[in-house]
Amino acid sequence: MRVEEEAQAAVLNRLRRAQGQLAGVIAMIEAGRDCKDVVTQLAAVSRALDRAGFKIVASGMRQCLAAAEEGGADAPPMTEAELEKLFLALA
Repeated sequence: MRVEEEAQAAVLNRLRRAQGQLAGVIAMIEAGRDCKDVVTQLAAVSRALDRAGFKIVASGMRQCLAAAEEGGADAPPMTEAELEKLFLALA
């Protein structure tokens, strides 16, 4: 599965944002910041990673549907079970 260009840009933006947030969490812990503030930022990192993962899976689903309509692709389309497993891995 390849991520479409448009989806790839969105995924990379979300991952870069999460990377910056995670660096912020590390700095907060090193500075001895309040636990509530650290957990709040850590939750934001988690949401950003989840959204990136969902975007990747959604792009893959769109590609599978398009390949099925076209009657083939370079690689066999993912099965429903494989897609479900990917979604559940993000939960």
